Amino acid sequence: MGAEDRRRHFLRPVVHLLCLLPLLWLAVQGTLGGLGANPIEAAVRFLGDWALRLLVVALAVTPLRKLAGLPELARYRRMAGLWAFAYASLHVSAYVVLDQFFDWATIGHEIIKHKFITAGMAAYTLLVPLAVTSTEGMLRRLGGRRWRRLHRLVYLAGPLAALHYVWMVKADIRQPLVYAALLVAMLAYRAVSALRQKEAAIQSR
Repeated sequence: MGAEDRRRHFLRPVVHLLCLLPLLWLAVQGTLGGLGANPIEAAVRFLGDWALRLLVVALAVTPLRKLAGLPELARYRRMAGLWAFAYASLHVSAYVVLDQFFDWATIGHEIIKHKFITAGMAAYTLLVPLAVTSTEGMLRRLGGRRWRRLHRLVYLAGPLAALHYVWMVKADIRQPLVYAALLVAMLAYRAVSALRQKEAAIQSR
């Protein structure tokens, strides 16, 4: 095993552990009663916060890889994305199970009534097919072009998730705006990069 393989073998479990730590912290706080007067709401928001953070991390990988000249970062993008989906799934599950007790009529009414829930559910719905098709087997079945086209849905899911956060917060929206600004910056970088690649392709003809 070469040095690069050894480093990859070491870093993968480290990345998984780092992504798991917030969930372990939540479990400990929940057990010790450290989630405040409304532990269910605290848990739902905590899981949503980390879903958005890891989604931002996943989207930041490509710009960082190109700007910093670190191509090896690409292999961790999918890991971060799957962990973001895991936290998003727990966020939605905590809302459905712990907050609403499977009251589907109320849940449907809330989705229609509250625009922040509408945006959040739309973002989660867009992430589902991305998680389902994240394996190498699905990549081969779909083909590279169709797989990449499908996974561009993340560029819509990210802003919707940020919008969900901004609309949800009623007082201090500085933190949600930071996430929104980061997403806008990364999407702008990708748009500029795509435009430059297209121009370079035209000029090379």
